[in-house]
Amino acid sequence: MVSFSEARDTPVKQLWEEIGDIHAGMLGLEGSTTHMQPMAPFVDAKTNTIWFYTKTDSDLVKHIRPGQRAQFCVIGKDHDYHASLSGVISVRKEPAKIEEYWNSVVEAWYEGGKSDPTLTMLALHLDDGEIWASTSNPIKFGWEIAKANMNDNETPDVGVHRHLNFA
Repeated sequence: MVSFSEARDTPVKQLWEEIGDIHAGMLGLEGSTTHMQPMAPFVDAKTNTIWFYTKTDSDLVKHIRPGQRAQFCVIGKDHDYHASLSGVISVRKEPAKIEEYWNSVVEAWYEGGKSDPTLTMLALHLDDGEIWASTSNPIKFGWEIAKANMNDNETPDVGVHRHLNFA
């Protein structure tokens, strides 16, 4: 269950933990006609960057231009955490990052392993985001709805919403 106190007090730390617990989120380019697509994230919290393995011949890579902005959407593994993140995305073939995040799941996608000629990475350097931490407890949710329905001046208290600025 997501912690409301963490969402209030340390939302960026909580964000990195939540991203670390998921297999994929949805990545898309701002201003592009291409659809968002599922991508496995790898977090570099020190630089506020999310890294993704991809192939040089993918539609996503083909549409990235210098200064291109992208959005990454996260739904927590327990469906009680949501994030919408944005920043500048770039194509970067960095051997150190390829090595750092490499695992057997990634390897399955690249016939040539780490030396696959189509292997590259995307770096999404975050500068802005929003997070929502919500209750997954049906009793609390029901209680909050009932209270709000009995009082016109009250709305359900079922979560925490925060704006994040990484710049």
